[in-house]
Amino acid sequence: MSSAIPLQSPGAAVLAQTPAAAAHRSRITSVDALRGLVMLIMLLDHVRETLYLHLQVTDPMDVANTPPQVFFSRLAAHFCAPVFVFLTGLGAWLYAHPPGLTPRPAREFLLKRGLLIIGLELTLVSFAWSGDFPLKVIYLQVMWAIGFAMVVLAFASSLSPKLLAAVGLVIVFGHNALAGINLPREHALYEIWTLMLHRGWLIEDAAVKVRLTYPALPWVGVILLGWVAGPLFGQALDGHRRRRWLVALGLGCWALLLVLRGFNIYGENAPWVAGADTVHTVMSFLNYTKYPPSLDFLLMTLGAGCLVLAAIEFSDNAATRVLSTFGGAPMFYYLLHLYLLLVSYKILLAVFGPNQGTRFGVSPDQFWVVWLVTAALIPVLYLPCRAFANYKRRTKRAWVRYF
Repeated sequence: MSSAIPLQSPGAAVLAQTPAAAAHRSRITSVDALRGLVMLIMLLDHVRETLYLHLQVTDPMDVANTPPQVFFSRLAAHFCAPVFVFLTGLGAWLYAHPPGLTPRPAREFLLKRGLLIIGLELTLVSFAWSGDFPLKVIYLQVMWAIGFAMVVLAFASSLSPKLLAAVGLVIVFGHNALAGINLPREHALYEIWTLMLHRGWLIEDAAVKVRLTYPALPWVGVILLGWVAGPLFGQALDGHRRRRWLVALGLGCWALLLVLRGFNIYGENAPWVAGADTVHTVMSFLNYTKYPPSLDFLLMTLGAGCLVLAAIEFSDNAATRVLSTFGGAPMFYYLLHLYLLLVSYKILLAVFGPNQGTRFGVSPDQFWVVWLVTAALIPVLYLPCRAFANYKRRTKRAWVRYF
């Protein structure tokens, strides 16, 4: 989820008023465009969950029983949350260091934003996923993880960047060592352990149940690394040097991934094995745990994010402008697409009835419908997102900047 936080937007507004604007406009475009790209990929995954939920995908995926088209569609969605959260940290740094102006504290903004996101997860987002009113189950998903990570960053942002880099790296690289430790439900530390490192029920015997699907600790590490990467996008570094740094970081992540994953050394608790054919062998190699995100999962996705940022550093074309429009209104987009999917599904279910057990959905040989529906929804979402993004640039209302 998932960041969909437009923290760079205040910085973008400042850029438009300073002499350095031209030199830095491509940087802002690249960050917004990458955010917009992962948001559209997220749409693909959420359409899959709407029309294909009767055939759920496990985590990590069952390579032997997951069709390749489903596997690689889900694999694409793996890039969303890590890039989202990394860009949240990066955007927070840009907010705190407006070019040409004195640095400002980000604590209040991050704290309010993080608590708002958690509040939305507990209410509007949970309802959008289930359609139940009153709610029967609250799922703490990507929005919870982003909100929690932002609250932590709010209090950590005043600390030394070197310390934050060290803590972020220790979390990202070290949490896999704890992945195999499961605490029983009756253990005194079960709740905090589940919140930080494992999926599970937090509240089961109540009118409203609570289940956590996004353990928060690894995402704290990712947002801290995004924050300490912020200076790469500061005025002191020109676009060519920034691109070289991003390429080096991206290729470095992938090189380390090839070593760790290639020899099944560390970073993923599900080792890869040779499959029945080349496709299934590749699927096994790329089959990483997302909940919580394994080290190999983060090396693959964040490495790709750095390389995409490098590739579009100087891009200013129709594609990047469309992507930037989505990336400039992320919270609005997130809520809009969830409710569009909810309403659309209710209409389909009412018109055609359940055709997959108790649900309406597509059969395994019709997975192409998921891709088609995703493509059709992009222009439907674009116009309201563009209108809201334009409104954000014009208005002085304080609440708008949180969306």
